[in-house]
Amino acid sequence: ASQVSVFLTEYAVDLLYAFANCSGLDLIFGLNALLRTSENTWDSTNAELLLKYCESREYVMSWELGNEPNSYEKKAGIRVDGYQLGQDFVHLHQILQQSAVYNSTGLYGPDVSQPRDHRRDLLTGFLETGAKAITACTWHHYYVNGRDTSLEDFLDPEVLDTLATKINEIVESASPGKKVWLGETSSAYGGGAVGLSDTFVAGFMWLDKLGLTAKLGLDVVIRQVLIGSGTYHLVDDNLDPLPDYWLSLLYKRLVGPEVLKAEVNMNSGPKKPIRVYLHCTNRKSTHYRPGAVTLFALNLNKNEVTVILPDHMANSTTEAFVLQSAEAGEQSLYSRSVKLNGQVLRMVDDRTLPLLKGRELPPGEHIKLPGFSFAFYVLIEAQAAVWYEYR
Repeated sequence: ASQVSVFLTEYAVDLLYAFANCSGLDLIFGLNALLRTSENTWDSTNAELLLKYCESREYVMSWELGNEPNSYEKKAGIRVDGYQLGQDFVHLHQILQQSAVYNSTGLYGPDVSQPRDHRRDLLTGFLETGAKAITACTWHHYYVNGRDTSLEDFLDPEVLDTLATKINEIVESASPGKKVWLGETSSAYGGGAVGLSDTFVAGFMWLDKLGLTAKLGLDVVIRQVLIGSGTYHLVDDNLDPLPDYWLSLLYKRLVGPEVLKAEVNMNSGPKKPIRVYLHCTNRKSTHYRPGAVTLFALNLNKNEVTVILPDHMANSTTEAFVLQSAEAGEQSLYSRSVKLNGQVLRMVDDRTLPLLKGRELPPGEHIKLPGFSFAFYVLIEAQAAVWYEYR
């Protein structure tokens, strides 16, 4: 078999940093953990060259080492156990501490795939030797295999609930006081599910994941992928946003980090097709007054439902942002376009996003959530006391 060498040039690093910087993104650079010495320890020579270059440019960035180490043997023929990987992270942490620019920067890992019985020992071993070196413990999550999943999986509450089990396993494994992040995640592994992961129906998995991870204490979720790879991208090859992009944009604008308790009371058996989450409204939004809350809800059923709010919230003015497929009929869930309050969302031009306007509901009016839709409802006069505690 022929071996292909891939080189990352200084120019490519400059382009990457410029993109992240002008987009207002934080850059976390993943270093190659498969460069090994004859003793099978990490060879940091190449990484140190990159660090020195980034230092000279004064690039503000954080670091990872490796990606899905549980797959190294299968994909690269290199076996690295958790104990050694932890020591490799300690080595990198020591290099960073000696840097004038990166001595207090973030270091994240080990970016393991979601835990299965034969993989847990890698994470456990890593945390025994490397927990002190990392800023947060990272892992990867996908609900289903992209090669054999179905539309029904994307709408199944039981499939969505599997995430909570995985999160609890990881949080229990992590060192006390260590933050846990989803370092890579989307709907289906193996590059996504063709005809599903880039369509409207993928939004149910994505929005529920954002709600559930926040509820269970994960404060960072990193989406796979912005553009290019597989079929779980947010932006297509023509640079047109896909449904999950619009969903993500609304989430960032309307949802703050403070999680409030919300639950659904309905007689629908164990498979509840309505899922709700409640947060303080994003405080960066100057459009809303202090104390506003954002309820986001998913209707996994074809029938419209009425959401009746508790009395202390029912008289608030509500701004509704309802997302539905841009198409009607049996193929609607496969649409690559989305409607906000009945209007199809499209870029105004190559540089300009459309106005994402809510629809005001009169105080006291019940919320109507259409079948197969998800929505954000900003309760403007909710007067949530938790707002003031976090200021």
